[in-house]
Amino acid sequence: MKVIASSLRKGSVVDMDGKLYVVLTAENIHPGKGTPVTQLNMRRISDGVKVSERWRTTEQVERAIVDDRQYTFLYQDAEGFHFMNPETYDQLIASEDIIGDAAPYLTDGCTVTLSTHDDVAIAIELPRLATFEVVETEPSVKGQTASSSYKPAILSNGLRTMIPPYIGPGTKIVILTEDGSYQERAKD
Repeated sequence: MKVIASSLRKGSVVDMDGKLYVVLTAENIHPGKGTPVTQLNMRRISDGVKVSERWRTTEQVERAIVDDRQYTFLYQDAEGFHFMNPETYDQLIASEDIIGDAAPYLTDGCTVTLSTHDDVAIAIELPRLATFEVVETEPSVKGQTASSSYKPAILSNGLRTMIPPYIGPGTKIVILTEDGSYQERAKD
């Protein structure tokens, strides 16, 4: 769908020469003399290369239609990460470079939001919080309080995080998926 360049905003997906680009910054520049232009900084979705483009504000740009939908994670194999649409039961495969740092947080049956273009996954959004079990940590020392002293721990998904001293192995905890930080003990 063609739109004028000045209507593009951060997060818009643009189709240029058959490649998809996500807009990182968009700025409309109106010089005192001359034609107003739109300056866009974009990242190519396929390989992450950043590009900068400048168009007259009235020029037509091809905007890609992106579909954001809930998907359930099924499993991972040599092909990639397999997801299922819970409404239609259609399956979708996302490559490792699309999933990136989100891979350790994917557990069987977890629900994520996938952005797709022509039934190809281009981005993933994880739930804000995830629950994992503490597999390994240092033993707690008697008399240690729940102060700001944290100890390292390894979770069931293989990630390392810092947890309060009173939590031991086998305890389920809730972590923030943005940075892997401890939030609270899971309420079973």
